[in-house]
This record gives sequence, C-alpha cells and structure tokens, in this order.
Amino acid sequence: MIQTPPLPLSILDLAPIKAGEKAADALHSTLDLARHAEKWGYKRFWLAEHHNMRGIASAATSVVIGYVAGGTQTIRVGAGGIMLPNHSPLVIAEQFGTLESLYPQRIDLGLGRAPGTDQATARALRRDFSRNGDTFPQDLHELQSYFTPRSDTQRVRAVPGEGLDVPLWLLGSSDFSARLAAELGLPFAFASHFAPDYLQAALHIYRANFQPSQTLARPYAMIGVNVFAAETDAEARRLFTSLQQQFLNLIRRTPGQMPPPVESMSALWSPDEAEYVHRMTQVSLVGAPQTVLEQLRALIEATGADEIMATAQIYDYGARLRSFEILAEVRDSLAIAKSETVAQV
Repeated sequence: MIQTPPLPLSILDLAPIKAGEKAADALHSTLDLARHAEKWGYKRFWLAEHHNMRGIASAATSVVIGYVAGGTQTIRVGAGGIMLPNHSPLVIAEQFGTLESLYPQRIDLGLGRAPGTDQATARALRRDFSRNGDTFPQDLHELQSYFTPRSDTQRVRAVPGEGLDVPLWLLGSSDFSARLAAELGLPFAFASHFAPDYLQAALHIYRANFQPSQTLARPYAMIGVNVFAAETDAEARRLFTSLQQQFLNLIRRTPGQMPPPVESMSALWSPDEAEYVHRMTQVSLVGAPQTVLEQLRALIEATGADEIMATAQIYDYGARLRSFEILAEVRDSLAIAKSETVAQV
C-alpha cells in the first residue's frame, strides 16, 4: 500500500484567559497544550499578538514563543502573527534572530499588517503613527534585509538575526497579503477562523499570481479553522457557544475573558446578531469524531489547503485538549483512508 503523508496540522493558541482566571493560568496552559501538541504530531504551535484584550495573554508574543520553545523539543513555534506596523523591523529581526539562535530550525515568523487592537491602543504602541498598514511592504523588505548575510554597504545589522534562516509567512484576512505573498514567493496563511468571507478569493489570487522564489517553488497555503471536537455532536455544539459568545461580545463592543459554554444561545442574541456570528464562524469543525472527519474532508476538497491551523476557544481545558487530540486522530484516519484509496487504483 502506498503511504499518503498525513495533512500537516498546526495550532494557533490565543492563550485565552478564562473568566475568573489570570494571565499566568493561561500561559501555563499554553505550554502544557504545546507539549501535548508535540506528542500528537502537530507541526507548528503559533501565538498571536493582541493588545488591550482582557481575554488574551499573548501580548508579549516573542516572550511567550521563547517560553513555549524552551519547554518543548521538536515542534515548530512561532508567531501567527507579529503585527509588523506596531514595531521597528530591526527589533523584530533581533527578537526572532535571538529565538532562532536559541532554538535553531524551530522558529516561524508570521507577519500581519493590522494593529491587533483598537486605534487608541495602536497609538500607545506606535507613538509615531506614520508607520501603519500602508507601509507594510516597505517594512517587510527592511525586515528581510536584516536576515540576509552582511554586505559592505549595510550599516545597520541585526545581531542576532543576520544570516539566519527564519521562515517568513504573510498572514491576512483579505486579498492584500495574498497578492504580496504571491509576488514575493512566500507561504500564505489566511485567517478564515474569524474572517472567512474572502477565503476562496484570497487563495485564488495567491495561487494564480505566485512567483517561485528561493523560499518556495510552489504556493503553500495554510487556513485557520475553529475546531470544537467532542465525543458527541451535542457536546461539541455546547462547547462552541463559548466562541459564539465571544463574537457576540465583539459585535457589542464588550470584549472580555472567555465565557463558559451555555446550553442554548437563543436567548442571548438577536436574529441579526446570530446571522452575523454564524457567518464569521462558518470555517469551523464542530462535532463528534466522524462529523469532524466529514467536515475536514469537505473543507480540504473545497480549499485545497496545504496545512490546517486549528484554534479552539474552549472554556474547559480538559475538553480543549481532547478537541485537539480528536482532530489529530481524525487527520490520521483521513491519511489512512487516502492510502487505501491510492492502493486500489
């Protein structure tokens, strides 16, 4: 039988702070989850930059990446992503050069152009607000230059960073980063776990316009997916209500810590709010193992994704672990089924 390699699975952890807990609790759970993910065969473990959000503990993203990489052995650890307009490219090159020096061939640097927060907080972060999403291509070029070997004309150097192979990814929820990633021949990750509307369009633009580079010979697309897997469909749908409440709170501009699940959302939202939340969370796998298997197969067929970046805003930590474990089991069974099909042809 010809063995079909399993679909690469990765995790985006938002280091969620549950209602009634502290950031330290969330960060300790993050490391524990990464250790489990390593055992279950996940390829990457990414953390994202968010600021002024009471429910997310990964604001100092580079610091948390170092914490996770230091507590694991083989899994790739990285940013999904660093919001580059918030920072000097040199500082990011030094930070990720340091991480790559400490944990060689295990660090990823995913980059976004959004602020990762509200405008008031963005101003507090940047001070000089002339650096924004419009300067992203120039900032990216500057960042790339710091990772290249030193030239005689290069007066400013990233130490550590210079000459190191830190893989860069472009992240996005629209077509801007898709076009830029295609132009530069970089891997592309689409944030379909919270902004699914442009998923297919962005993937088409990326693949149709891709230019081979020293980094990639062919396009490589990762998509974000919410995963709420449990022993039964009913339990998975109940767990899913924590994420639905979070989106509802965002609509109402009252974000906070992750709420516990509820038996029904019907009394909590209006029909218009329900429709909006359903649309924004449509790229989700929710159900028992067989249900998730069918949903995953359909998603791969619809998108042609090269890799899945799973995230799970599940209140109960044990249930959260089990959700990621089920997804890994489903991935393995899908690979076995493909191998058997190939052998029959």
